[in-house]
Amino acid sequence: MNEHSVSERQIPPPQEELLEHALDAHPSLVERPLRTLKSGEAFAVLDSYGDLGITPDTSEGLFCNDTRYLSRLQLYFEGKRPLLLSSVIQDDNASLTVDLANPEIARKDGTTIIPRDAIAIERTKFLWNSVCYERVGLRNFGRVPYEFKLSLLFAADFRDLFEVRGMKRARRGEVDILMSSQIAQFLYRGLDDRIRRTVIRFEPDPVHLTKDFASFRFSLKPGERTSLLIAIACDIVDAPTPGNGSGADAPGAAPQGFAQAYRDARRDLRALTSNIAKAESTNTHFTDLVCRSTSDLYTLMTRSADGVYPYAGIPWFSTMFGRDGIITAMMLLWTDPLVARGVLLQLAKAQAVATDPHVDAQPGKILHERRSGEMANLGEVPFGFYYGSVDATPLFVMLAGQYFGRTGDRATIEQIWPNIEAALQWCDTFGDRDGDGFVEYYRETENGLTNQGWKDSHDSISHADGSLAQGPIALVEVQAYVYAAKQAAATMASALDLGERADVLRREASILQERFDQAFWCEDIGSYALALDGNKQQCRVRSSNAGHALFGGIAYSARAAQVAQSLMSEGGFSGWGIRTLNVNEARYNPMSYHNGSVWPHDNALIALGFGKYGLKAEAARLFEAIFDAAIYQEQRRLPELFCGFLRRRRRGPTAYPVACSPQAWAAAAPFAMLAACLGLQLPAATNEVRLTDPILPSFLEDVTIRGLRLGASQFDLRVHRHKRDVTINVLKRWEDSNARVVMVKTK
Repeated sequence: MNEHSVSERQIPPPQEELLEHALDAHPSLVERPLRTLKSGEAFAVLDSYGDLGITPDTSEGLFCNDTRYLSRLQLYFEGKRPLLLSSVIQDDNASLTVDLANPEIARKDGTTIIPRDAIAIERTKFLWNSVCYERVGLRNFGRVPYEFKLSLLFAADFRDLFEVRGMKRARRGEVDILMSSQIAQFLYRGLDDRIRRTVIRFEPDPVHLTKDFASFRFSLKPGERTSLLIAIACDIVDAPTPGNGSGADAPGAAPQGFAQAYRDARRDLRALTSNIAKAESTNTHFTDLVCRSTSDLYTLMTRSADGVYPYAGIPWFSTMFGRDGIITAMMLLWTDPLVARGVLLQLAKAQAVATDPHVDAQPGKILHERRSGEMANLGEVPFGFYYGSVDATPLFVMLAGQYFGRTGDRATIEQIWPNIEAALQWCDTFGDRDGDGFVEYYRETENGLTNQGWKDSHDSISHADGSLAQGPIALVEVQAYVYAAKQAAATMASALDLGERADVLRREASILQERFDQAFWCEDIGSYALALDGNKQQCRVRSSNAGHALFGGIAYSARAAQVAQSLMSEGGFSGWGIRTLNVNEARYNPMSYHNGSVWPHDNALIALGFGKYGLKAEAARLFEAIFDAAIYQEQRRLPELFCGFLRRRRRGPTAYPVACSPQAWAAAAPFAMLAACLGLQLPAATNEVRLTDPILPSFLEDVTIRGLRLGASQFDLRVHRHKRDVTINVLKRWEDSNARVVMVKTK
């Protein structure tokens, strides 16, 4: 490291006591609830105090574009950590507010200098335009004046996200540190020839400022207030050249003022949700769940010229994932179809156009994951633009069909029709290289993912004896997605006056459905096989994947009832949801990532499948289980997954400690489950809001949906449960609304 321009007033004070506090014992993630903020490409993972870096080797930090720009920021009062009073992420996720108080400060002889709780410390933190803003508000509640010192320890390690996750690297770039009277600037010259920069600004100026430490003196009369402002900017810059006005003298454009940036960040969040449909109920827990899910989803939304895209989750997946974005958009289609449009347009632009074994790409294949960190740029990980996902391609076509059915937006479908055709071509060729009619996967490179369905753990696809399946592997859910994709494409082709193409696609879908039933059905387990291995042998394993056959619509009706019975059996259903793997299977482990855990999004897709086949009671039971699980979560936030242990009285579900939270498709799950129970559809072709055999789960007596849009029409609807029946009332109809609200009874 190099240090430059350190003035005499920046001589470091004694720091031993700070380092002693910083190296305290390391509690687990479960014992230390983390707080997350996100805006655009930047996100922060902080502890309850608003600090980061207290515990080494965790996900804490300020990140931007897959790089940790700040690895430590710790606040101390007279060399001691303040006392935590409360720590709250605001309801809209815009900011973190932490209330602290001073610890007792005493002389060595025990005489009190500042009594405990005399100084209130309020930290407010938020992100905006790749800058982390913080205001440390101070107020003297004592009856006499107090003078005290606040100190900050900070560091910027510029670790790639994959390094933070545990990957080791043989070499790294170099960090330069440039200082001025109120600015600490860190420049990382990466091996990818990019310079990443962290600039920390303080107001007022520190009394002491070094490469990793700043201290401030404050004197407050009784009742007096003051503030310390901190702005931490993350960016990529050209290399500074000495003497040309760069470096410490020109550390990038100054961030906005705290108040203006805070207003802009809040306005941006409000604008994102201004036109979505919103659900509420007299059950306040449900309303809280929906509000939290909405806030989480639109925090994860990231804008581009083509619209918004829901990034998958924090901390490890805050980027574009094809599968996650598509499924999230599907589950939100009734409340906000613009999410689906943004996902379709952005994935169409990223669609592979050439064969590249290093990133599992072939023409027509839809993106799995996009990364922009140093390791991805250098090829140390293959995820710059990575295509190792077997299901994203048919799911892309499925989403296009659902979006068209919901909106009638022919112009967008015409725009991406070549991408739809390329995706279908991939399914028929590269996806089915042996020509058996099923789409299989196998990785093209040792650096790629071993398993390329949504259960992408190395041990997630196995036979009944527990042995791992060898590829190429044809997953049960992928065949269902391909079937649904061809049906959807046929409908879109007809709308585009491509009648012959539509007939071919419908015929191919029908043949696939018949062959699928023959190849995947296992009468002895009452369900579909998890997969076919490379020798076309069934993986006769009861898994949640079979429920996706109902979601895709490929299952025959008689099979659907048997699959539902298997999934909802004691071995399949934990009481908190359907397990990824039945308890009677060889690889069942309730603490595993994919072999016995419970995932909210998985259950939501299965619930949609149940609803499609008229299994509304089963859909409602699933919704009840996931809702009950949400009640036990902090802030009613559904995590990525939780453990699959059997539900016990007076106990919540067992947490999976490193689950992403928030996570997009988990947050979207309640919207899908509500739609499944209500049989809610909004077909643009018939211009009607349709509820087919609606049912409400036991925890809901009523649901009010406000601002539900279909074309030019807009409604407020109320659904009320009367024992086993429901009624629907139109509470408000906007003036230009011409769509009908229809309840269809098939039973």
